[in-house]
Amino acid sequence: MKEIKGIIDRFEEGFAVVEIEGKTKDYPKDIFPKDTEVGDVVYITGNKVTVDKQETKKREKEIQDLMNELWED
Repeated sequence: MKEIKGIIDRFEEGFAVVEIEGKTKDYPKDIFPKDTEVGDVVYITGNKVTVDKQETKKREKEIQDLMNELWED
């Protein structure tokens, strides 16, 4: 089964909305670990979801660095 890499966009009404290659897809919220948060990088294989906290932190740092560059005086 193919592994899908995505980013949690939001949670709504029992679903996790995951961005995958620029498009969003809904997955049942109950297949995600309880501590999954918006912005987390996840790997989905069938009904198994793994959260990559290290990749999430790396992505957050890259975003913060870009924001800092935009707001430099």
